[in-house]
Amino acid sequence: MQSPEDAAKAGRTAAITAAFQVAADADRHAASMRESLDTEMRDVKDGVLRMGSYVEEQILAALEAIVCRDAELARKVIASDGRVNEVQRAVSALVGMTIATQAPVARDLRYLLALDRVTYELERIGDHAGGVAKQARKLAGVTSMVTYDELTPMAKLAAQQVRDVVLALVDIDEAKAREVAARDDEIDRLYHQVFDDVLVEMRTDPSKVDPGTRILFAAHYLERIGDRVTNIAEDVVFLATGEVEDLNP
Repeated sequence: MQSPEDAAKAGRTAAITAAFQVAADADRHAASMRESLDTEMRDVKDGVLRMGSYVEEQILAALEAIVCRDAELARKVIASDGRVNEVQRAVSALVGMTIATQAPVARDLRYLLALDRVTYELERIGDHAGGVAKQARKLAGVTSMVTYDELTPMAKLAAQQVRDVVLALVDIDEAKAREVAARDDEIDRLYHQVFDDVLVEMRTDPSKVDPGTRILFAAHYLERIGDRVTNIAEDVVFLATGEVEDLNP
């Protein structure tokens, strides 16, 4: 038969053991929740990377459609916008579900919200690439064309900007984001050069007014892509520093 002292000691031991078990269970639950959150955040990042890749392809294909005046390729670029929209909806839904079920806080929550905003910017970039393709479709068969030499480096730079800023976002790389935003000045310079050159040709040859207008629209869409890339770069800087900053004043 246990003495009162032994019984009390056994009770204390049992209570301590139970407390350790509760703590261990809580740790395992927290670790499981963290693992689940990490998995869902990784899926969101993968979706953003996929969107960036699709949009980059759209921009370069739209450029080729204009250079070659290829109506069929232009049609394919326009149709491919649906793929970008589909990924955007899926990523946005996953962000919402992750916030609702995982209850992320602080840095994780800010990151998820930033990724969600970026999917909107990428979707709009895809729309701009589609706008370039629509101009290419209207230029198919046109014989009297204006000079648009700057459009090729402009589109290639815009596509590279999309790739670089998405990678900067995934890594929360402030320095890379700032570098990308600074390169928007070159897109602006090329845009103004296209604008000036095409206006000169349109003034001297009325037959070039229609194709010149199409090229100006295409250049405008590419310039808007640069602006939206800068918006994403500003999100990266905010994530890295907590400061809201205008990178293209």
